[in-house]
Amino acid sequence: MENVHLAMEEDDLYSGYNDYNPTFDSEELENDVGFQQAVRTSHGRRPPMTAKFPGTAIGARPLATSFGSRIPMVSSMGRPVTGAVQDGAARPMTAVRAAGYTSSLTRGSTFDPLGQSRGPAPALEAKNEDTPEEKIKILEKKVNDLIEESCMAQSRGALQLALEKAKEAGKKERALVRQREQSGNADNINLDLTYSVLLNLANQYVNNEMYPEALNTYQVIVKNKMFSNAGRLKVNMANIYVKQKNYPKAIKFYRMALDQISNAHKEMRIKIMQNIGVVFVRMGQYSDAITSFEHIMSESPNIKTGFNLILCYYAIGDRERMKKAFQKLISVPLGIDDEDKYIPSNDDTNSNMVIEAIKNDKLHQMERDLKVLTEKYIMTAAKLIAPAIETSFATGFDWCVDMVKSSQYVELANDLEINKAITYLRQKDFNQAVETLKTFEKKDSRVKSAAATNLSFLYYLEKDFDQADRYADLAMNADRYNPAALNNKGNTVFAKQDYEKAAEFYKEALRNDSSCTEALYNLGLTYKRLNRLEEALDCFLKLHAILRNSAQVMYQLAHLYELLEDPQQAIEWLMQVISVTPTDPQTLAKLGELHDSEGDKSQAFQHYYESFRYFPSNIDVIEWLGAYYIETQFCEKAIQYFERATLIQPTQVKWQLMVASCYRRSGNYQKALETYKDIHRKFPENVECLRFLVRLCTDMGLKEVQEYTTKLKKVEKMKEIREQRVKSGRDGSARSRREGSAGSAAGVSTPVLSSPKKASIMEMDVKAESQPESKQLSPLLDSGRDSSHSSNSTKGERLSAKMRSLPGSNEPYEASSPKEIDASYVDPLGPQMERPKTGAKKRGEEDDFADEELGDDLLPE
Repeated sequence: MENVHLAMEEDDLYSGYNDYNPTFDSEELENDVGFQQAVRTSHGRRPPMTAKFPGTAIGARPLATSFGSRIPMVSSMGRPVTGAVQDGAARPMTAVRAAGYTSSLTRGSTFDPLGQSRGPAPALEAKNEDTPEEKIKILEKKVNDLIEESCMAQSRGALQLALEKAKEAGKKERALVRQREQSGNADNINLDLTYSVLLNLANQYVNNEMYPEALNTYQVIVKNKMFSNAGRLKVNMANIYVKQKNYPKAIKFYRMALDQISNAHKEMRIKIMQNIGVVFVRMGQYSDAITSFEHIMSESPNIKTGFNLILCYYAIGDRERMKKAFQKLISVPLGIDDEDKYIPSNDDTNSNMVIEAIKNDKLHQMERDLKVLTEKYIMTAAKLIAPAIETSFATGFDWCVDMVKSSQYVELANDLEINKAITYLRQKDFNQAVETLKTFEKKDSRVKSAAATNLSFLYYLEKDFDQADRYADLAMNADRYNPAALNNKGNTVFAKQDYEKAAEFYKEALRNDSSCTEALYNLGLTYKRLNRLEEALDCFLKLHAILRNSAQVMYQLAHLYELLEDPQQAIEWLMQVISVTPTDPQTLAKLGELHDSEGDKSQAFQHYYESFRYFPSNIDVIEWLGAYYIETQFCEKAIQYFERATLIQPTQVKWQLMVASCYRRSGNYQKALETYKDIHRKFPENVECLRFLVRLCTDMGLKEVQEYTTKLKKVEKMKEIREQRVKSGRDGSARSRREGSAGSAAGVSTPVLSSPKKASIMEMDVKAESQPESKQLSPLLDSGRDSSHSSNSTKGERLSAKMRSLPGSNEPYEASSPKEIDASYVDPLGPQMERPKTGAKKRGEEDDFADEELGDDLLPE
């Protein structure tokens, strides 16, 4: 601020700019007497024209005198005039000439340093594209563009388009070579372009699985000595032979590529040797594969090679080398940074921002994937070799656990212990499995929750719901956010028929993990049981969006639409079930039933026939098909179905009567008579059989008509007597009930029967046990028996109905009714529809039970 000068108000900021020295006023020189006198003196005369002038002074500047004439003036010493004019342009006065200034400018001339007054510049000279060089350049550009388009098409998945572009690039490149040869530039062929075209074409052949063409193209590249480093393409050729399962040739080419790659490319050589080992494994030559894998583990160990080495040792049954290979596997360095570096600190804001940026970047995701893959290989290797390295698998598991505890994968030891329990389960040793899982009750919360979840699952399968509920609570206390534990807790409450509370546990499991499909499925079943069909429909529609090909979910949707009285939607969903499981006879039979209810007999027949073809023992399907053929007047075809029903239920007389009836309807009376006689021998007191025998014998004029008539009368008399006995017994029981009620009204004490509520529960249990598995959890309606009188009357009605259904003294007793046989059968191919899914953990696709605390739950089998 000290150097800042502030202008005063009275100062004139613009003063002095118009002041000038008149000495430099060149415009008044013509009127300056002194200047004109000096010009006329001898000092200003030019030398004579005959003097020798230097080459720089080729012209003189004319000066105006007072007489109006221009006299060329030069110095007396012959010094060249600096202002000489050549061709009308003045020579610059100094070495650095001012922009646009020439001394030849006169008054009124325009200042035009860029020469814009001369008009636009002439047009550029056009290239002549007819020259051979230009044609070659244009063709090269087209080839490069086609290669680029081919690669871009491949990246988008348009493999056919990529191959077409590659072929077109090859044609253009050959045309380019011919054009060079014709122009005499054969020595300037672009080898890099030729190599790119051939390599891209070969790759596109491989992508389109045109392996012979790809091999021929690679062979062209490899045989050309002008292509440097083309030998490594033999790896690609070997890969093609592997895809063709030509393993000896694949090994040959792998070894040829290995010979042509120098030791400087160590990583490439390791990968080729790993491929050689894998091919030897596929050929069953485990000793040769072991040689390759051992070399890799000594030079550059990695997880995949270590795992493959363990597999080879397991194949040849070498216990000691399996142990050594497992120790090498768990000692392989991963090169992954510690996870603690991704934990932000509260001090440095900049470092926290960096940590947030790299916490979920591509590199960290790769590290996590590598760690997960490594743990999977170690767990699989331990489960594989544990039963083989020692006399018992328990001892082998203990050895693997000890080795893992002393390695960098300490946290995997608990998972191996859980796998030990799972192995006990596979061996049907449930007690040992339970004991092993119980040892985790004192472990940390994560392992304790996983073990308790599996225990809850086991007890639920054994229908020990109290223990299942206890361990579900233990799993929830150890980890309240474990969705599998909440799911199991909901299942135990569901089994106790507290559906509202079960729904709350399923909802909480979904809040903790929205991808828990088991909880969503069970929530839909719960809403269905509560008769909240719309909410159940929403649950299963959401589940269908997650599990597109789940037959269970689609069947539930079909059943819900059937309950909502929308048979067309039910049929649509059942058709989707058939698209997933086309051989499920129960679904096909259900489709036939729905079409029959809609009046579409032809579609119903088609589905019933398919159901019979896949499972020819369903009585309901057999009965419908037989009735359909009778209705359509094809009684001969109906006979085979009723005969099959006779084989399934030989004590049920109605099927044999239907067979005889079909013979009679088709006009084969002799066969019908033989069939009725055979039925009479098996069921001598069957009234219907005797009536048809009498009728047939009468029509055919046989002598046995009198015999069968006598038997018919006798049987009808016995039947009448039996009905009278039943009626008298019913009247007596009704009289005793009236007397008992009168006695109780008079104060006489009677034995207390079971409460109506208990009777209802017993009936529900019996019904659930007698139904097939796919219908055990269907909604049960409350019978509503609230008084002892209604209970007793209902019981009496059931008793009388049972008495009426009992056969006579000489009539064969029916061991099972059609419904009983149908209920006892559960189709193994049909979807298990309404069983709540449990929350036992499992890990790996090949595992049936839980390995760790993942969200995949098991459906009890």
